[in-house]
Amino acid sequence: MNAAFSDLTALFPSLGLSQVVFTGADPVLPTRFRVGEAAAGAIGAVASAAAGLWQKRGGKSQNIKVNVRHAAASLTGFRHLRLDGRPFPAAQGDVPTMAIYRCKDGRWIHLHGALPHLRDGTLKILACENDRVAIAAAVKQWNSGELEDTLAQASQCGAILRTAQEWAAHDQGKSVSQEPLVAIERIGDAPPVPLPLADRPLSGVRVLDLTRILAGPTCARSLAEHGSEVLHISSPHLPSIPIFIPDTGHGKRAAFLHLPDPMDAEALRGLLATADVFSQGYRRGDMERLGFGPNVVAKLRPGIIYVSINCYGHTGPWANRPGWEQLAQSCTGVALEHSGKTIDDALEPEVIPAAPSDYCTGYLAALGVIAALQRRAEEGGSWHVKASLARTAMWFQSFGLADAAAAREPISRGEIDAWSLERDTPWGRLGFLSPVAQMSTTPPAWSLPAVPLGHHAPAWVRPISTGG
Repeated sequence: MNAAFSDLTALFPSLGLSQVVFTGADPVLPTRFRVGEAAAGAIGAVASAAAGLWQKRGGKSQNIKVNVRHAAASLTGFRHLRLDGRPFPAAQGDVPTMAIYRCKDGRWIHLHGALPHLRDGTLKILACENDRVAIAAAVKQWNSGELEDTLAQASQCGAILRTAQEWAAHDQGKSVSQEPLVAIERIGDAPPVPLPLADRPLSGVRVLDLTRILAGPTCARSLAEHGSEVLHISSPHLPSIPIFIPDTGHGKRAAFLHLPDPMDAEALRGLLATADVFSQGYRRGDMERLGFGPNVVAKLRPGIIYVSINCYGHTGPWANRPGWEQLAQSCTGVALEHSGKTIDDALEPEVIPAAPSDYCTGYLAALGVIAALQRRAEEGGSWHVKASLARTAMWFQSFGLADAAAAREPISRGEIDAWSLERDTPWGRLGFLSPVAQMSTTPPAWSLPAVPLGHHAPAWVRPISTGG
């Protein structure tokens, strides 16, 4: 039995998750953490929950299979993109403000200035040039805790590399440890919304996806592969990382709205009127300031499923801090354990060379959405689904480590080719990993190709379903 799937079966007993056949085992990626099995368990749970929902909509039971190696490959999905037969261009290149540096007190800190405003803000605090040698010298002038807090106070990103024991004793670690892996909270009253007969598990379910950069977009992509109509909303004024857009854009339409603009905010309220899911991954408080916090959205659209995804958890002193995959690994102890380093080791630690917290948090949030849709169908209400990268990283730690002596066969180009699909997109002929789960009757599939941000008008296309 896959331990991750067992965890999720226990977490969501009302879903009645059916048996999934898992093939393969960790280690797959170059880490002792069982992230391939975790991804497989989460993907299998989403598929099983979707199959269960489809049965409630008049479908029949079906067989589900998940390959752990394919699931592990999905944790580096953006690296397997091909454009016209060649690797998809990775325009970011070297980013000196996104690396691990040693502080004056001997501790390591992971800076994360991946986007222009984060790069500039980090360099302003450090008062140095955008150069690794200069940054290393500047960081060396700071004690780690002081730098970590100063970055956070300026809405910049960085985290000390802690041990798991240090994180467990930290106020934020204590708070996150009390949070469910996926929280589902009722935030409003609404009548039940029964789901009618359908040819796919999530047919007729409309999803507004206001997320960017991996975890949130992966949640909406997972819903799209089971039949949801997804409209991705971004702003032309927000930066992005180009390679992540085609990786997480499958099955979605994509439009621009700038929410500080009153007319665009009104357009979003119009879309919300017939939406079923509102997913956002902004720092806590940002959507409230824009007029789209969970309680407001639940009043505007009774029966909505509101999704919040962040880095450090939804309670505790760090709940408002912005963060990333690498910082979730750093603060929770994953990075040091993965590297086999101590906190004062002379050699620079490393993070897992994949994005397991990001992708798995997306899969887990999608599972939460399906569970909330079932609750809405049975008892009504508006629901708030919450997940975080740090809580997901702690979940990986709960499985223990794979045997370091176990044979690990790297994922081959042949395997990637066997798991990949191709389709025409505005960028050209795009090659990409197919959905991981195999389902005998409603196989996961993306009905639309990935497109650049803002490619479509901000409008729904499919007729309104009586179920949503």
